[in-house]
Amino acid sequence: MRDATRPFTGLPRTIGEAAPASPARLHKNVIGLRVAGAYICGMKKLVPLAVASLTLAAATASADNDPVVVELFTSQSCYSCPPAEKFLGELAGRKDVLALEFHVDYWNDLVFGEAGRWKDVFSKRAFTERQIGYNQRIREQSNVYTPQMVVGGRLEAVGSHRANVLSAIEASATDRNDRVRIEIALDPETNVTLAGDSVERGTVWLVRFVERHRTDVRGGENKGKSLVNHHVVTEVRRIGEWAGQGMSVTVTDFSLAAGEGCAVLVQDDRQGPILGAGACPAL
Repeated sequence: MRDATRPFTGLPRTIGEAAPASPARLHKNVIGLRVAGAYICGMKKLVPLAVASLTLAAATASADNDPVVVELFTSQSCYSCPPAEKFLGELAGRKDVLALEFHVDYWNDLVFGEAGRWKDVFSKRAFTERQIGYNQRIREQSNVYTPQMVVGGRLEAVGSHRANVLSAIEASATDRNDRVRIEIALDPETNVTLAGDSVERGTVWLVRFVERHRTDVRGGENKGKSLVNHHVVTEVRRIGEWAGQGMSVTVTDFSLAAGEGCAVLVQDDRQGPILGAGACPAL
């Protein structure tokens, strides 16, 4: 089974072994796709709830309240992605990991023979742009591939390469100084309070996700499969700016439906390292 769908061979990797020696076969009807400056080759191969009150403070945090963020970039139209999605589902069960699944849109128009195409029901252009931003920072290029996992906003690996991903998680977990600790409580209002004197600067993001979803795919490379996805991101909302000084933010028009969850990320303004993270408490 192909491990990853890649645009080219020989791409540098932050964690793990070198890229495969030969590219995957291109489908005869697919040559490539230009997405926001990146050339992406198509290869074979959310019960209304009270909104959240959040408190953030600069400190050295333990794994229990400052999990390592693992982001999977994937698509329901990618043949190589289900194993990585299954792996992310396992990571979602760990208390020391905040697993998030972002569905990209560059597979939606790719035709796979008689199976045709499949538009990923969770895909968004903004998530493709997020992946491109990571690759520009980490790999110093705009070419992207699926399945890709980004760990802590600093490291990346093929999403189905478990050993490499686990090594990246371990490496991120050992570098926890000067973190932004996040405590989240559910109240009738959404009040976000930030306190501390961390020298790092970043943006505070509120992330909504579907905890688990099954999709019967009727086209594309995964036609006929029933795919199960976990922690599928549907919204990423900027709610404030962390500047190392005490501040408060009020979030409006936010609620969760049955089966949804949320999390808060504090991240370098240039889509760099994750400075702090926390998951909303279970209902």
